[in-house]
Amino acid sequence: MAYRIDVQDSIAIFTIDNPPVNSINTEVLRGMESIIDRVNKEEELKGLIFTGTGKIFSSGFDLGVFTSFEGPEQIESFFRYEEEVFYKLFTCSKPVIAAMNGHASAGGLIIAQACDYRMMKNDPNLKVQMSEIKLGMSLSPCHAEIMRFGLETNKNWKEVIFKGQRIPAPVALEMGILDELVDEAELMEKAKAKVCEYIDTPNRPFIALKAIQRKYAAQKAREGIDTFDLTQLVKTFTNPDVIRQMKATLERITQRK
Repeated sequence: MAYRIDVQDSIAIFTIDNPPVNSINTEVLRGMESIIDRVNKEEELKGLIFTGTGKIFSSGFDLGVFTSFEGPEQIESFFRYEEEVFYKLFTCSKPVIAAMNGHASAGGLIIAQACDYRMMKNDPNLKVQMSEIKLGMSLSPCHAEIMRFGLETNKNWKEVIFKGQRIPAPVALEMGILDELVDEAELMEKAKAKVCEYIDTPNRPFIALKAIQRKYAAQKAREGIDTFDLTQLVKTFTNPDVIRQMKATLERITQRK
């Protein structure tokens, strides 16, 4: 299993456990969808925390998957599904907290930006990155709206998306990409406390306030998903130069095992 789901103190905890870099594959996506659905439906669940194992929160989507698609239909099917899962994540009704135990890049950072609050282990060596531009990729509609919403400013978009550089955690905090740096021993307890801070008030107004806050970004994401020309992704993931870049990155990751 590439993930774990636990419930502690009426809070769901989703741990990405897919060594060596906690990459996101179809199995992880299915797990994410299942726990988001539970959090939305089960009254007793207060919210959701995302974290990872080891030294990495998540490196993003599994490049092994991205370099082994068997034709256009498989590419389109994968992205139709992941877009719906990320839309569910972005519109989850209850508090969602990123408790980032390590580096976060690409899809891993998109998960974090979809959350309501992002805390990372207090380690100046940790970094965040959106590496897509370096690999020859753009962003899918839902990912783009999540990042636009999370980054908040055009300046941050240019720094994070257009440059594709690794950003140290203290700098990411100053930019507003992260909300808080937390000692490792306190990370999970502080994440649970943040869920409770948001949801444990009379009538749970957080739910309505979050829906208001994200309404227009969610509408844009929904429109983008429903009207997107998936052949753009087919062109990207059948492009020899893109595949070459992804394979080279995957080889470097494998060598670091």
